[in-house]
Amino acid sequence: MELTKKLINGIEMPRVGLGVYKMTDPQQAVESITTALNAGYRAIDTASFYDNEIQVGEAVRASDVKREDVFVTSKVWNDNQGYDETLRAFEVTLKNLNMDYVDLYLTHWPKPDQFKETYRAIERLYDEKLIRATGVSNHERHHLEALFAQANVQPMVNQIECHPYLSQKSLQAFCADNNIAVTAWSPLGRGRTLEDATIQQLAQAYNKTTAQIILRWHLQNDTIVIPKSVTPSRIISNLNVFDFELSPAHMAMMDDLNRDERTGNHPDEFPYDDPRYTR
Repeated sequence: MELTKKLINGIEMPRVGLGVYKMTDPQQAVESITTALNAGYRAIDTASFYDNEIQVGEAVRASDVKREDVFVTSKVWNDNQGYDETLRAFEVTLKNLNMDYVDLYLTHWPKPDQFKETYRAIERLYDEKLIRATGVSNHERHHLEALFAQANVQPMVNQIECHPYLSQKSLQAFCADNNIAVTAWSPLGRGRTLEDATIQQLAQAYNKTTAQIILRWHLQNDTIVIPKSVTPSRIISNLNVFDFELSPAHMAMMDDLNRDERTGNHPDEFPYDDPRYTR
């Protein structure tokens, strides 16, 4: 399996990246990202809502890895959605990262009445070569179809909650049919799937960790993953998933674990007015 997935515009996106959600301690964030880059990670997934874009930029600059060899993703938060607002939010992101461009910029959630204008701004950023790829996050099929109706440049990536208890097969198939790469956030189900008896059984059979089994299942489903960890050993372990392959029978066993069980909000039910989700 290739280490990268080619997006519809030819850009190569690493199949495994480091997610940095809830890495709010600045020193710990820099150390974790540095550990990941030294271990061979070449993708970092952040967002304005995570409040650690500054640390992402610091870690990339402090590493021995060239900026052009690191795939950096960020996202515009809900209270900055809209056309002009998104353009302004991106300027802040670029300043926080202290970079000249971002590899991938996403609408974080499909805020009703605004997500289409937000994406229109992302298209402009792409036209101006301030981002290398366009995308969205947490978009259902109907959101994507609404964007198709207006977009000059289609979304190249859709980042969604996806793990063995929420396989999202129909949405994944729709994205595949439309050449949209899928990234799984919470690919381990926020840790809930690690204790699953079936996955533990497979981990023993392959002499791998349960996390490695889950991540390999994602990869064989052509899903990009961004597992989050601040533990050096786990950061390194989560990248070591290219030296084995799950059999078709074991892939089927993993697929059968689906419960349509979310750890986060359904995109159509996101509480946009909840003060916990405003900045």
